Amino acid sequence: MGDVDPALIQDVEHRPNLAPPQAESIPLIDLAALAGYSPSDGAAADSAAIKGLAAEIGKACKEWGFFSAVNHGVPVEKRERIEREAREFFTQDLEEKKKVRRDEKRMPEYYETEHTKNVRDWKEVFDFTVQEPIVLEACEDYAQELQKLAHKLRGLIAQSLGLLANRFDEFFKDHTSFVRINHYPPCPTPHLALSIGRHKDSGALTILAQDDIPSLEVKRKSDGEWVLVKPIPDTFIINVGDIIKVWSNEAYDSVEHRAMVNSKKDRISIPFFFMPPHYTMVQPVEELTDEHNPPKYRPYNWGKYLVSRKTSNFKKLDVENLQIDHFRI
Repeated sequence: MGDVDPALIQDVEHRPNLAPPQAESIPLIDLAALAGYSPSDGAAADSAAIKGLAAEIGKACKEWGFFSAVNHGVPVEKRERIEREAREFFTQDLEEKKKVRRDEKRMPEYYETEHTKNVRDWKEVFDFTVQEPIVLEACEDYAQELQKLAHKLRGLIAQSLGLLANRFDEFFKDHTSFVRINHYPPCPTPHLALSIGRHKDSGALTILAQDDIPSLEVKRKSDGEWVLVKPIPDTFIINVGDIIKVWSNEAYDSVEHRAMVNSKKDRISIPFFFMPPHYTMVQPVEELTDEHNPPKYRPYNWGKYLVSRKTSNFKKLDVENLQIDHFRI
């Protein structure tokens, strides 16, 4: 990607700290109890192990908005396979990659000039949807495994909020979930650019696989400090997005995060974005509101919101892109 284009340079107040403070990391949660769990199975949802796990996840969502997960049930070989094929794709010449380049009409597939908060990210990406995971078997296999994990997690999050485990089932019969493969080349000016600028995820849940090079930073809720998340082998990093924040009426928060660049090594990360259907009207769930805790958000159409957010990724705008705060009451 060459020298740093001015479009990639972060404003001074948002530039990375190359020596972030050593601090506590996000919670690490063992998901072994999820084996055999289904949000639609009332008996399984009522087990002591599942209730304990739901409480642990709820605490992490409330205090951090993030947690790392071990014993998640996704076969390591499927993750390793998609990482290998991703590296093979990104080592191709740019002209070859541009043959599957996305635009405002064809959204999935390859892109190399994405913007976050109106600043270009130091990365290139390949997207594919879960419903139509293109022709590569590795992509389809991986997407199906992550989809199964996501459905279990949304059941646990519902339980942690005091809802029935299947409360969110209706929002994921059809869904707009997708997998993104990020490639971050070495950056010659790591003090100026970010692999991904500060942002909050707009969907319901994100399940992130990252390699062994530290990059992800999470903004700690207690003091606003950036915390570097150290990679742990065969774990996923999971965070709640804006939709969970709205559904929970701010019981849980969608937390700002970003990704640092590396001046010597290239990196791969693979987030899975769990999202409802286009026709979903996102609003606080009725059971979590009352006269003492009225809804904090007006309903908004997820499909229109998603299109607006994705369109803003293609170019620098004169105004901030659409945020859920625009729907806050």
